[in-house]
Parts: sequence; structure tokens; C-alpha cells
Amino acid sequence: MAEKVQTEDYPTEIDEHLMEFNSSVNSVDSALQTLMSMPKNDLQKLDPLEQAKLDLMSAYALNSLFWMYLVTKGVNPKDHGIKQELERTRTYMNRVKEITDRKKAARVDKVAAARFVRNALYDAEEGASKKEGASNNERASKEAIKAWSQTQPSKNKLNKREEL
Repeated sequence: MAEKVQTEDYPTEIDEHLMEFNSSVNSVDSALQTLMSMPKNDLQKLDPLEQAKLDLMSAYALNSLFWMYLVTKGVNPKDHGIKQELERTRTYMNRVKEITDRKKAARVDKVAAARFVRNALYDAEEGASKKEGASNNERASKEAIKAWSQTQPSKNKLNKREEL
């Protein structure tokens, strides 16, 4: 696929860079061929988050290639609209990453936590009546959960922190 170019056509100092560039172009070409050979039905079967990742990756790759094209034509891409488009795509990529991270975050099972607290606070010598002891333990576990939930930042507080 790649032609062998005579070394007299370009300076020998950039020979290594050109070989790396050729290798990169070949790997991009093989990745695109793989993506293009997939049936569209398979791509549509992806869940919305995976579909968003694929779309953003495609948009970012195409914009990056256009950035490189502008550079080869002598146009400063920083003065071109492609810079804003790349930043916009990167912003959406960060939002998708946040959503993915939130899905992976640990969840607190409040019912299980209440059982742990209730069982940890149980004292056999304290109450003669099981009913009285159970109601005290339930009250104590509810108070512990309430106190714990008040120490946790709410979604509104988290959003305000992210805006700063």
C-alpha cells in the first residue's frame, strides 16, 4: 500500500518521523476498515451509553484528522473553528466519563446498614423485654442512619461544587 520514496525527495532528518507517521496512518486505516466492515445493525444494538462513546470517538477522530489536514495545508488550526469543535467534543467525552464513573460508584444499601447498626447497638443485658430492646435498637438505628445521611453531600451540593 505504501510506496517506497527515494531519500532524495525529502531531508533524511525527518525519515524516522515519516516512518512513524506512515505506521500511524496504517493503524488508523485498519481501525476504520474494521469499523466500516461492521453491520449497522450491530452498532444499533449497543446501549445508549456505548453508542454515545462510539459517536464521540468517531467525531473526535474525524476532527483530529481535519486538524492535521489543516496543518499540512499551512492553515493555523488554532484560528479555525475546528478548535472549538474539538473542545466541544472533549467536553461531551468528559460528561460521558462522569456518567460511567457514577455507574461504577459504590451504592449504600440503607436497609443493610440499618441492620448492621441495629445489631451493633444491641445489648442483651440492657432490656429484659425483647420488645422494648427491639424498639430501642430500631430507634437508635434510624437515628444513626439519619445522622449519617446528613453528613453526606446531597446532589445539589455536588453540582454546585462541580460548577466551581
